[in-house]
Amino acid sequence: MKVGFVGLGVMGRGMARNLLKAGHEVTVYNRTRARAEDLAREGARVASSPAETAAGEVVITMLADDHALEEVLLGRGDLLAKLRPEQIHVSMSTISVELSRNLVEAHGRHGTAYVSAPVFGRPEAAEAAKLFIVAAGPKPAVAKCEPLFSAMGQRTFVLGEDAPAANVFKLSGNFLIMSTLESIGEAFALVRKYGMDPQQCLDILTNSFFTAPFQKNYGSIIAQEKYEPAGFSLRLAAKDVRLILAAADAANVPMPVAGVLHDRFLTGISRGLGEKDWSAIAVLAAESAGLK
Repeated sequence: MKVGFVGLGVMGRGMARNLLKAGHEVTVYNRTRARAEDLAREGARVASSPAETAAGEVVITMLADDHALEEVLLGRGDLLAKLRPEQIHVSMSTISVELSRNLVEAHGRHGTAYVSAPVFGRPEAAEAAKLFIVAAGPKPAVAKCEPLFSAMGQRTFVLGEDAPAANVFKLSGNFLIMSTLESIGEAFALVRKYGMDPQQCLDILTNSFFTAPFQKNYGSIIAQEKYEPAGFSLRLAAKDVRLILAAADAANVPMPVAGVLHDRFLTGISRGLGEKDWSAIAVLAAESAGLK
């Protein structure tokens, strides 16, 4: 399949590479051109603008936030204007529910299909094609994209034809991750204050009743305090918690824990942790306990 791919950050690069490995013809664009040229050596065509990626059947965007996606699609990037009616735009970014709704309307006016397909997984999962993908949008468009999703992830969950539903689910999932990171940080601060080794406690917990890969992976990062390189930065996590609160506010859903997390991430940024991994929120728990 001929595919355009816009956004080659820590996640997008591995995703685009796996599309190439699966035999798809991929045209890539990235604001920092050097990242795109790395993939050119693996068979990708490098576009000089987002609009140039619209030559194939599907265009995938994997961008940092609402502003970046709006700029590429509706602003100076001019991508939507270049899409033909039979083409599909797949947004795999974590974006606001409001923007996702706006994209449904914009694509509807333009006559193109819009699929929302955010992902769960760290950069190493993106490189290994082990992402979990949550997709929603018009049934024929989602079905056509299935070979692409299979090339990038280990499993795709389809939520139906309402594209913003995938964004609601992604934000809900990220909320649970953030809550767990804070809880692990607080728990490890408690055991450390009593002279116990957090790594030993992690081994016990993850070999008994907290056995999810997520708990093992992030628990290890927090126990070892290895917050660099960031798989997902604390600064971007602060962006996501704002999206969570906005979605909750729009639907009249009280989320008091999300409010606490918002303040914790802002505190982390103010203390210079913004570019560290989002699990560095655990540093704040340790500091509050007098351990730093």
